[in-house]
Amino acid sequence: MAVVYDRPHALLDVPTHYCPGCTHGIIHKLVAQALDDLGVEGKSIGVAPVGCSVMAYNYFGCDMVEAPHGRAPAVATGLKRARPENVVFTYQGDGDLAAIGTAETVHAATRGENITVIFVNNAIYGMTGGQMAPTTLPGQVTQTTPYGRDVNQIGFPIRVCEMLSTLSGVAYAERVTVDSVPNIRKAGAAIKKAFTAQIENKGFSIIEVLSTCPTNWGLTPSEALGWLRENMIPYYPLGVYVDRTEKGVRP
Repeated sequence: MAVVYDRPHALLDVPTHYCPGCTHGIIHKLVAQALDDLGVEGKSIGVAPVGCSVMAYNYFGCDMVEAPHGRAPAVATGLKRARPENVVFTYQGDGDLAAIGTAETVHAATRGENITVIFVNNAIYGMTGGQMAPTTLPGQVTQTTPYGRDVNQIGFPIRVCEMLSTLSGVAYAERVTVDSVPNIRKAGAAIKKAFTAQIENKGFSIIEVLSTCPTNWGLTPSEALGWLRENMIPYYPLGVYVDRTEKGVRP
């Protein structure tokens, strides 16, 4: 019989700890598939920080390093500078990347560090119980905003791709989602392109993936996908925000 689908080799055949309906598993598969397609699993190093992705080292077949909360881009910078022949990526959530790790992210990007960042945005702190994150939408109810996020008191959400696209060190920035088969395919192509940019020494690349958190949103998995489409995508439009991969930003 012909094989029409198989698990990527770079994705280990183990159960994950993610909640039912969480889309981290899909994103893991896309990252692993990109490593397979590019033939770089054996020389890749992933950096897992604190958050729902804290145990990503259990799921990828490549070498993994654990980073303190928010510091994954700094750790990845050190790894890449010490071992420029390796493919180095971070896998971070919004609470990690856009809150405690904002400085590390912005400065790694503006320096044009030749790393790839996979940024999972589900508009909430997932692992620690559903508090407001920097990406929580205006009016969104969370454990720490029971009446909805009030922008007059708390400010507006951070649009990471838009912010980083203003920095000259960024070679490639795209926002995608994994709510449907067509969008999953687009997300896979974007992740592969981001890794390719690093392999070709083009500079910093980031893929922001709009994701769901059914548990902390208080929705079923199917309802969560609908909520993402109706609320997150209008506020965080999908698409390429900067693409300097043809010319690149590094000498």
